[in-house]
Amino acid sequence: MRLTQRIKAFAHLGNFLKQFREDCIDKQNDVLHNERFFEDFKQLLHQAEIHNAWFTQKNIGFACEQWASLLTIEKLENWTNNYDLDLNSPKTVAIIMAGNIPMVGFHDFLSVLLSGHSVILKQSSNDKLLLPFLTKYLIAVESCFENKIFFTQERLNNFDAVIATGSTNTARYFDYYFGKHPNIIRKNRNSVAILKGDETPEQLRSLGEDIFRYFGLGCRNVSKLFVPQGYNFDLFFNAIYEWKDVIEKNKYANNYDYNKAVYLMSLFDILENGFLMLKEDTSYGSPIATIFYEYYENEETLTKKLESDSSSIQCIVSDSFGSVSIPFGETQKPALMDYADGIDTLTFLSKL
Repeated sequence: MRLTQRIKAFAHLGNFLKQFREDCIDKQNDVLHNERFFEDFKQLLHQAEIHNAWFTQKNIGFACEQWASLLTIEKLENWTNNYDLDLNSPKTVAIIMAGNIPMVGFHDFLSVLLSGHSVILKQSSNDKLLLPFLTKYLIAVESCFENKIFFTQERLNNFDAVIATGSTNTARYFDYYFGKHPNIIRKNRNSVAILKGDETPEQLRSLGEDIFRYFGLGCRNVSKLFVPQGYNFDLFFNAIYEWKDVIEKNKYANNYDYNKAVYLMSLFDILENGFLMLKEDTSYGSPIATIFYEYYENEETLTKKLESDSSSIQCIVSDSFGSVSIPFGETQKPALMDYADGIDTLTFLSKL
């Protein structure tokens, strides 16, 4: 199966996914195999939320919408044109997926198959419904994929390389078991936002998207703020107030109440507005419903700190903080070349 065939198949998948958006589900007439798959996937979205209450219809729809925007022939060709993917000896790549946000491992899945390799997928129990269904759609579009995609919950065997995503703790086990194979092993990372105090209300409202999308469970979610001395947090709290409905989600509210109780019993100073707490802390990974913050003296010292801590940071959000920063509100809209942990997955796969 040539690369052009693989790209065309994923473009059909993107056309299918664009019917399922954050704000609505809208059946289209020009989608291949729609009569066979549309209603079943619509029902599956409800099942996914029942299975994992963090996977709300809005968040799954958002994920589908973002992938639909990327899975076009033009974008897939522009991405893959940077690599030599005419493989002489395709390999079998095992992917161990996280389950913190809907379809979180889809980029690895896409990368392996576009590279011409076969894939063995070991999914998290938190996100085990969506990708198997989308695989069935992909096979219906291009039958050659049928012998290249395998799912398992058993111990991984008969693979040539591994892509594994987990926590810093599980990464040690991954390295022990898979260190002899070519691998990409990802650990915990978090995203930060740098505020200067002159951000517009619209920019701060957009920062709410970076914080609250997926309830803050993704590595691209902002979990920490760097602010100048004397920063007025009222500006931040006023701007993000439109996200107040997040507290109506029981799992989020339970985390908010629990973490607030812990902070108060520990006599920590916190700022809070009824649905989000701010705590001064030098760590990067904050609990659900909490954002850590840290003061900085000047941009030069902050730049040095972020460079030294780069292995802990996924994204840097800022209005103007160097070429690596991402605009407010854009962390959950990565491009195809925005690789997790900065590791070029297609280069890794093309050299197996």
